[in-house]
Amino acid sequence: MLKVAVVGVNNIGSLHCNAYRENPDTELVAVCDLLEERAQAVATNYQTKAYTDLDALLDKEEIDIVSVATAGVENGSHHYTPVMAAVEAGKDVLVEKPISNSLEEAREMVRFTLEKNVRLGCNLNHRFVPAAEKGKALITQGKLGSPLFVNMKLTIQNPKDLTEWFHMRALHPHSIDVMRYFAGDVRRVQSFMTRAPQRQSWSTVSVNMEFQSGAVGHLTGSYDMSRHHPIEYCEVAGTEGRFEIDNVYEHFRYFPHHQQEMTTMRNSIMTGVDTFHATIRNRIYQFILEVKAGTPPMKLSASGLDALAAQEIIEAAIASHQLNGKVIDVPQLHDGMPVRNVSH
Repeated sequence: MLKVAVVGVNNIGSLHCNAYRENPDTELVAVCDLLEERAQAVATNYQTKAYTDLDALLDKEEIDIVSVATAGVENGSHHYTPVMAAVEAGKDVLVEKPISNSLEEAREMVRFTLEKNVRLGCNLNHRFVPAAEKGKALITQGKLGSPLFVNMKLTIQNPKDLTEWFHMRALHPHSIDVMRYFAGDVRRVQSFMTRAPQRQSWSTVSVNMEFQSGAVGHLTGSYDMSRHHPIEYCEVAGTEGRFEIDNVYEHFRYFPHHQQEMTTMRNSIMTGVDTFHATIRNRIYQFILEVKAGTPPMKLSASGLDALAAQEIIEAAIASHQLNGKVIDVPQLHDGMPVRNVSH
């Protein structure tokens, strides 16, 4: 039985608590939040212990996994301190996305976890659905052939206008992680951004990508869409076939190039994805399985290294926009650290 502590128990943190409570292989031992009233309320609800000091929690409780569901500026600035404390204590960590809104902090978190040989996973939950698993299997089986392109759209309604880069850093770790999951590392990016009327942040973006494989791709992202519309569409194509995923997990379609029949898969509540929140549960359950199996830190699904790679792409896209659409090389990671960053 793996013993778990959840740090940051507001809305997303409560989803973490619920997933660990429901999983037969984990015990929710404690929760931690800077707001004592919130920590105590959640602890009472889940019949566990409440803390406001993570160091005290780690000192007093026997813990295997720390889930960091804090937020902060651009939904990521509060992650660094609890992640580093948990890693220093030798605990495996699952952190919310973005891994950080600071690239230097993200790099240090990944470097430190690899140095300490502990696992760091990130809640990049959009890939943890049957439709994405099906697409990945087709790629692995060679059913798409040589890679050609990946098109991604992630658009939701979010009126928050907190910082200039809030949209890019808070939302697009998800979309870029899905693109990397299917197409691998990104070599270069070029971006253009715009604002809806009265916006202060860059709330709609267009990002061109060139992958290490030679494939090309495009991301359209926006915080300016209606919440009544589907939020995500992904299209992946190669020389032998193409597939589409609609709305994260609702529909999957595979089109082989050399025959008329196509393969379709419709999400059903029987697949275990009955709501969007179930994708978070799926992601947490996969992390639990990998911790139980002793999966090496570099082999984790949606690892801290994957989260850092997505953040490197985001920062390169921001740099491209700041330089009027200049093409920017994305640092390639070796053992968790960037090895180059050359602009064209």
